[in-house]
Amino acid sequence: MTMPDSLQTAYARDGYAIMRGLFSPTEVAEIGKAIDQVHQEAVAHGRSFRHGNLFYNIAPDDSGTPLVRLAQWISYHQPILNAVRLDPRFAALVEPFLGRDLKQIINQIHWKAPGARGDFAWHQDARFRLPREAYRHLATSYIQTGLAIDPHTVESGCMKFIRGSHTHGDLDLDTKVEVLGRSMNDAVLERAGLSPDDLVEVILEPGDLAFWSPYLVHGSGTNRSDHKRRLYINGYVRAEDCDRGEWAFRDGKPVPFGPEPALVHYEALRERGEPHYV
Repeated sequence: MTMPDSLQTAYARDGYAIMRGLFSPTEVAEIGKAIDQVHQEAVAHGRSFRHGNLFYNIAPDDSGTPLVRLAQWISYHQPILNAVRLDPRFAALVEPFLGRDLKQIINQIHWKAPGARGDFAWHQDARFRLPREAYRHLATSYIQTGLAIDPHTVESGCMKFIRGSHTHGDLDLDTKVEVLGRSMNDAVLERAGLSPDDLVEVILEPGDLAFWSPYLVHGSGTNRSDHKRRLYINGYVRAEDCDRGEWAFRDGKPVPFGPEPALVHYEALRERGEPHYV
């Protein structure tokens, strides 16, 4: 598989592009089963839990019931999800932008249960690439991907992109506050010199893959549909431009996990890598 020129053009112009039907219905069904297994594991914990880079983010909903919002680095123990992140289709997609030697710094599942709050405020992924000195040439060395497992519609709280916002570089979008669980506020856009008129609702069918720049301003809303909305996110970075992350591809070939987890975002990985509740 090769990246169509039209998608390369769209990514450069708009800050994002969508590859339709990258994974088949059969593949998506298997991935969905694996994601549901991870969800069951998280629910069993009942509150946020960490084991090294593996992390379950759980918060009570309005009734006090544990609500699983996201999970990180579940591929350490989930073979189907691990195989997806190392699928050659990802290497082929990002090769025109990042080359053939890639590390991975995001391996994450997002859930939005029907009627549950799962909003993400307007943000740029660049805000999470810390420490800054570990990520070089971020605008051209990193791509975020999101694989739809369920229909992503306006009703189910699909992502919303501000087309072309990546060209503005690093913006101050109220970065002192948490984005997860906060609704999008257009006043934030206007203060940053952006227009809500450039908003694009990212409608995806199961198996579609969206990919976007770390500087693209985006967010998502509440799931008001009658079905869950799952998204499997994997972020890749040019290896020579990043001091962190797990290797994903060398010369375009998948790289399995090593004997010890790599330092990614969890700063206390070596000091407190044991299982514990957060």
